[in-house]
Amino acid sequence: MKAIIPVAGAGTKLRPHTYTQPKALIPLAGKTILSIIIDQLVEAGISEFVFVVGYLGEKIQHYVEKKYPTLTCHFVQQNSREGTGHAILLTREVVGTDEILIVLGDTIVETDLKEIIAAPVSQLCVKKVDDPRNFGVAEMLDSGNISRVVEKPQIPKSNLALVGVYKIRETAQLYSCLEDNYQRQIKSHDEFQLTDALECMIQHGVKFNAFKVANWFDCGRKDTLLDTNATLLKKYKAANNPVLPYENTIIIPPVSIGEGCNIKNSIIGPNVAIGDNTVVSYSIVKDSIIGSFSNLYEVVLKSSLIGSDANIRGLSQSLNIGDNTEIDLG
Repeated sequence: MKAIIPVAGAGTKLRPHTYTQPKALIPLAGKTILSIIIDQLVEAGISEFVFVVGYLGEKIQHYVEKKYPTLTCHFVQQNSREGTGHAILLTREVVGTDEILIVLGDTIVETDLKEIIAAPVSQLCVKKVDDPRNFGVAEMLDSGNISRVVEKPQIPKSNLALVGVYKIRETAQLYSCLEDNYQRQIKSHDEFQLTDALECMIQHGVKFNAFKVANWFDCGRKDTLLDTNATLLKKYKAANNPVLPYENTIIIPPVSIGEGCNIKNSIIGPNVAIGDNTVVSYSIVKDSIIGSFSNLYEVVLKSSLIGSDANIRGLSQSLNIGDNTEIDLG
């Protein structure tokens, strides 16, 4: 089995951070979004990956090759972002006839991936949501099989959202439907959707089971990213490296502090992730993500997302600041 991870999107909802960093490499709970996904898949037994890259794709490739040198990795270029269906179609030659597990590059779920991989029929992971209109939606039969899927319906007939994890056994049928939709220019919301290809497969008799996940974390916007960071810090706290004693500093767990950090005269936490080689002095930071090689001096930060190489002095605010930023508000 091969895992396909589409990471070609520009991540516009996380501007300004994604001007210089792919969304999949945004730091999260001491890791990155992408490393959390890959680690889950490796733990489930997958060792061959196909990454669909585009925007800042060279950073994705460099990161994966450096951090995961033992994995078999393929990188497929999506030059024009035409939707998830188009992205998956580009992997056809690399995948061949192998079974695949597709995990969207901003999707983190808590579920038993081993059970999904071992299932005798194809699986679409779902979770009940209050408002399914912004998601792909699955309509389910009493048997547990899925009768229909539709992308972002205005009047949903189900509250089961597709969470972005798909186990496909019938790869030939998938690529046939993707190719047919592409040739016939069948789009939903101006893009070629994977959901439309899955619906094509259902109409041609392919059975999909609805696999309900325990938790689904949204990493696409600042507020939900910070909530996900807090949740995952609590989840990973036993595995986190022990926090070093810092000069005249109070650490309120859960926190994740990278290597080479210099922190003094500060209060850090709860729910704070700090990247490598960051300096924090005379500051209070909680419920925030701070990038690497940043400098914070005499600041009070809460619910903030700070990029790498940022310099901030004398501030009490909620910020959304990208990489290579320098601020001095005295």
